[in-house]
Amino acid sequence: MMLHKLFKNVRSIASYGSATTVTQNHTRCLYLTARLQHGEYEWQDPKSEDEVVNIVYITKDGKKVPVKGKVGDNAMYLAHRYEIPMEGACEASLACTTCHVYVHHDYLSRLPDALEKEEDLLDMAPFLKENSRLGCQIILTKELEGMELQLPQATRNFYVDGHVPKPH
Repeated sequence: MMLHKLFKNVRSIASYGSATTVTQNHTRCLYLTARLQHGEYEWQDPKSEDEVVNIVYITKDGKKVPVKGKVGDNAMYLAHRYEIPMEGACEASLACTTCHVYVHHDYLSRLPDALEKEEDLLDMAPFLKENSRLGCQIILTKELEGMELQLPQATRNFYVDGHVPKPH
């Protein structure tokens, strides 16, 4: 009966930011904050025009899709916001290549160098080119205004052919 009452209290105080539960002589503290989850920042509109970074995604069929991003946006999560068919199976944890993109040559030198882990993963990506990068590792800056990111013809993913991926 005591645990039931404790769990009821946990639910009532969870919205205030923290809770403590006791199970079989163990104490577990949960801290709940208003921090953004993966990709949530990219769903927020820019607060001012100074933050805006316009980029263009080019889909597999060659369709150019201009989007309005902002400084700090992750290119993969931004693609999800605008329903660009970029999977991102590992949710930006550098464990797959499903957000593989080709960066227009004029912008490649404006990006930070790829980490060794990103380079290792890109070695496994189908249709690798010298301007290949992982979209999850591209963070928008004002210097990237007008950048074009082209999706490759295929990625190594968890879906069957013809399936259009949905963001997580």
